[in-house]
Amino acid sequence: MTREDQLIERIRRAVPSVWGPSKRGVRLGIGHDAALLAAGGGFGWAVSCDAFLEGIHFFADRHPPDSVGYKSLARAASDLVAMGAKPAYFLLTLGLPAKRTKGWLENFLRGVARAARSLDMRLIGGDTTKARWITANLTVFGRLETESVVGRTGARPGDRLYVSGTLGRAQLGLELMRRGYSRKRALAPQLAPHLYPVPPVELGMWLVRNRVPSAMMDLSDGLSTDLTRLCRASGVGARIRAERIPAVSISPLVRKILGHAAPALTSRKMALDGGDDYQLLFAVPPRRQPKLRKAPGFSRLTCIGETTRDRRVLIRDEHGRTRRLDPAGWDPFRQKRPKKT
Repeated sequence: MTREDQLIERIRRAVPSVWGPSKRGVRLGIGHDAALLAAGGGFGWAVSCDAFLEGIHFFADRHPPDSVGYKSLARAASDLVAMGAKPAYFLLTLGLPAKRTKGWLENFLRGVARAARSLDMRLIGGDTTKARWITANLTVFGRLETESVVGRTGARPGDRLYVSGTLGRAQLGLELMRRGYSRKRALAPQLAPHLYPVPPVELGMWLVRNRVPSAMMDLSDGLSTDLTRLCRASGVGARIRAERIPAVSISPLVRKILGHAAPALTSRKMALDGGDDYQLLFAVPPRRQPKLRKAPGFSRLTCIGETTRDRRVLIRDEHGRTRRLDPAGWDPFRQKRPKKT
């Protein structure tokens, strides 16, 4: 269990909380990507919140302000996507230093607007205050368009594990940004997954509507960490194949830019531990696999392994060697603050 997970557990124990269905109109409570609320005359709402903080999640002097605005909403909406909900509304609370209330704020809001249009979301309120550092806190609401409920707890031994998209692309973009290349047009395709992530909204809705996954979550903190969380929540283990992981490709130009750090920043390591991809990780019972072929973007889905009765999370390499997969992804309470190189 990571330090962040331990902190969440302390909060859950200290504050009256709802985990599963309750008479208060909660269908799923804490412990998943978003809470699910029942609503009269419909299937209900998924609700989540997310903090995006200067010096922890972004650097105001390195990240373009429009990307900070865009990503603050996109990453929050990713939690709704993981529940199969259609993003709809959001609340925005901003804490700003006085020097950031003019040009920086205008560009930040331009990015928020871009994400809102892309996700078809509308701002319905929030708050503003003066702060020493930039803080953006978002509460997001998504419509549940089916009675099906999918969280992290439903996987069973023998389910197949799938991921969407290519993993590690956001981490590669972050490494380029750290080296001062955030505005280099020639590297825009490599930077975009980090600066302007696109959660797979239609895929998430389709999967839940068609009752395909037994468990699902978004990949926000790295596959090694998020797979461990899904397995722990479902009470299962996993065995994945390293060569099946759809890892980012590193071009010769980018490898040259990375310089002395390149040997350690392998495609596979970034795919396992990088985080920030905002793709989906989900478990599928074997009997439901044929139905998955009709999913939007099926060609970009990859089966990386399966769940097991043994609660260990293991990875097998190309040589047949198996080792434990430690959760080495993003954890703000374990990670050192990135250096401004």
